[in-house]
Amino acid sequence: MKPSTPLKTSTALLAAAALAGCMQLAPRYERPAAPVPATFPNATSVPSGAAAADLTWQDYFADPALRGVIELALKNNRDLRIAVLNIDSVRAQYELRRADQLPTVAAGLTANRQTSDSGNVVGSYTAGLSVAAYELDLFGRVRSLTDTAAAQLLSTEEARKAVQISLVASVANQYLALAADDELLNLTERTLATREDSLRLTQLRFDNGAASELDLRQAQTQVEAARVALAQARRQRELDRNALALLVGQALPELPSGAGRIDAMTLADVSAGVPSEVLLGRPDVRQAEQQLVAANANIGAARAAFWPRITLTASAGTASAQLSNLFKDGAWTFATQLLQPIFDAGRNRANLAVAEAQRDIAVAQYERAIQAAFRDVADALAGRATLDDQLHSTRAQADAEQARYNLSDLRYRNGVSSSLELLDAQRALFAVQQAVVQTQLALLQNRVAVYRALGGGYASTSSSR
Repeated sequence: MKPSTPLKTSTALLAAAALAGCMQLAPRYERPAAPVPATFPNATSVPSGAAAADLTWQDYFADPALRGVIELALKNNRDLRIAVLNIDSVRAQYELRRADQLPTVAAGLTANRQTSDSGNVVGSYTAGLSVAAYELDLFGRVRSLTDTAAAQLLSTEEARKAVQISLVASVANQYLALAADDELLNLTERTLATREDSLRLTQLRFDNGAASELDLRQAQTQVEAARVALAQARRQRELDRNALALLVGQALPELPSGAGRIDAMTLADVSAGVPSEVLLGRPDVRQAEQQLVAANANIGAARAAFWPRITLTASAGTASAQLSNLFKDGAWTFATQLLQPIFDAGRNRANLAVAEAQRDIAVAQYERAIQAAFRDVADALAGRATLDDQLHSTRAQADAEQARYNLSDLRYRNGVSSSLELLDAQRALFAVQQAVVQTQLALLQNRVAVYRALGGGYASTSSSR
C-alpha cells in the first residue's frame, strides 16, 4: 500500500461527511395565526407612549428603595437561579446533539500477546487514529435532532426571561403591599388614639351623669375594635414582609426612613400596542413557539428513520508483530455499513405518529399561550380603565366622611347629638380611609400588571446565579 493511501482515505471520509445533511425531511415550519382579536379591549385607557418591552425595570420603577430590593431579588431568588441552571443543562444537551454531526476521532495504542497452536508466544501491536461508527446524515436525522435541541435551548432561555419578568413584578407588588401595610398601620394607630380620646370624654360624661352606660359601652366597643384592627394590621405587615423576603432570597435590608409611602408613589403609563406585536414578543409565548419548532424538527428525525442509515468506521496508523518495529509499517482500515429497515413491527411508523401528535399538541399549546397572554393584557387594561375613577370617588367620599365626623364630634362635645351619631361617623370614616389606601394599592399594582403583561420587566443585563 502506498504511503499516501491513508491521506486519500481521510480525504474520502471528509468528503463523505460533507455530503451529510443534504436532505431535510422535517416539515417546513410556519407560525400559526394568532387566535385572538386584532385589538385589545380598553386599549384606549392606556395612552400612547413608550412600549413596555422597551423599558427596563430600572427605567420604569423610580423609587430607589424598590430598585434596590429588585436588584437583590435578581441576585438571590432561587426560582430565577433554577431557571438559569436549566439553561446550562439544556445547552449541554444541545452540544451533545451538535457533536453527533461530526466524526469522533480517537488515538489508540494496543498490544496483544497470545499462544499459537505450536506453543509459541505471538505478539501484535497497533497505534493510530480511528473513527468509530460515524453516521453519514444523508437524510437529516442527526440534523433534525440537533435542530430540536437548539429549539429546546431557546425555549429554556425564554423561560428564564419569563421568570425574571414575573419576579420583578412580584417584588414590586409585594413592596407596594408592604407600603400599604405601613399606611394602614399608621391609620389604625391614629384611629385608636382618636377613639381612646372619645372614650375618655364619654367616661367623664358618664361619671357626671351626662351620658348613659350604653354610651360608655359603645365607646369601649369602638376602642376594642380599633385594637383588633391594629393587631390584624401588624400581623399582615409581618406576613407581607416575610413574603417579600422569600422573593428577595435573603433578609430584607433596612429601608430609608419615609421610603415607600403609598400616597407618594407614581408609576408611568405604557402603550398597549397591538396583539400581533405585543403578544408574540412576550417570553412565555416565544417559549411556547420554540417548543413548537422543536416538535416540528422532531418529525424530520422520525421520517429519516424510514431511510437507510449509513455508518463509517475507519482507522489509520501502524501495526507490527514487534514493539520495536511498531512505527515502521503503515496500516489502515475502512468499513462502511448500510442498514435499511425491512421489518420493525410498525415501530418507525408509530414513532412518526407520536412525533406528529406531539407537533399538533405543541400547536394547541402555542395557541393557548397566546390566548392566555391576551387575557392577561385585557384584564390588566380593564383594571386600568376603572381604578382611576374609583380612587377619585373614594377620596371624595373620604373627604365627606371626614367633614361628617368633624361635625358629629363637635355636636357631641356640645351635647347636641348622641354618642351613637359620633360612633357611626367614626366607623364610616375609618372604613373609607382604609378603602382609599387599598384602592391606591390596587391602582399601583394594576400599573405593574399592565407593565408586566405587555412584556416589560426584562433587563438587558443577565442576573447573577
